[in-house]
Amino acid sequence: QVQLVESGGGLVQAGGSLRLSCAASGRTFSRYVMGWFRQAPGKEREFVINISLSGGSTHEADFVQGRFAISRDNAKNMVYLQMNNLKPEDTAVYYCAAGPFATIASMYDYWGRGTQVTVSS
Repeated sequence: QVQLVESGGGLVQAGGSLRLSCAASGRTFSRYVMGWFRQAPGKEREFVINISLSGGSTHEADFVQGRFAISRDNAKNMVYLQMNNLKPEDTAVYYCAAGPFATIASMYDYWGRGTQVTVSS
């Protein structure tokens, strides 16, 4: 069992940066790929980026275009999402998830409750 709690969301102007954190509980954290998804109002939840068990490999959605970076600290049970050059279309609730190295939300086993990110133009 893994419990996930996101933090770090907020309001930022276009071009700005935010760093999201995800705190995980449970002894099996290092056994899961960690991912970030997002969901904007009226839209389906979409994959953003994920990171392998050791942190040595990441995969991002096309729209990220190198603006975001994911990292993890297995000793602290933490995952981070550094978001730079934010755009208004990045506005969404961002979710942390634990699961396989996949981009499909339904394949992930555990989810946080999300943190709101709002980017003003």
